[in-house]
Amino acid sequence: MEKFFSVIRSLGLKRGPERWLGGVCGGIGAKFGVDVAWVRIGYLIFCLLPGPAFVIYLALWFLLPDSKDDRIILQGFLQNRGVK
Repeated sequence: MEKFFSVIRSLGLKRGPERWLGGVCGGIGAKFGVDVAWVRIGYLIFCLLPGPAFVIYLALWFLLPDSKDDRIILQGFLQNRGVK
């Protein structure tokens, strides 16, 4: 599992400090140099299309490292459950 989380960290995409919920849109905006408002608008438009927008957002929330402490929520959960 450690290799999986190392790959996730190597992407350079993190949940940003500018958050409403999990910081995913803020992280995407920071990574690509786009105002977070435009990322949020794009996400809302994406939500109107048929598809799993909420599921993708939730998965990114659990998988992307936090910009403050590089912590990945899913990794911490698995470590607390004893999964290696």
